Amino acid sequence: MKKTFKLSHPKLAVARHVDAIKHEVKKYIKRERNKALSEGVDYWDFDCRFGADEASSEVIHLSEISKYITQAEADQVESFYLEIMAKPGYRNQKAD
Repeated sequence: MKKTFKLSHPKLAVARHVDAIKHEVKKYIKRERNKALSEGVDYWDFDCRFGADEASSEVIHLSEISKYITQAEADQVESFYLEIMAKPGYRNQKAD
């Protein structure tokens, strides 16, 4: 998902629109995690980027997406860019 979200909506309050954006992101992550894994892959991992636009976006952790969206709402920005790309994940084996 590579998308620029606008925080203004003609009919929705900003708080409700932010909730809708968070729901869309969670739905996308759930849909990607439910896809079949390739041979030898342990889980789906995600590369995430967040910023004012694509050029100025920075790498963030998947668990921080909601925090960054809330901060964008608090800063009253017009829009923000969010990129979430699924990639195969491999678990490291623990040493005995």
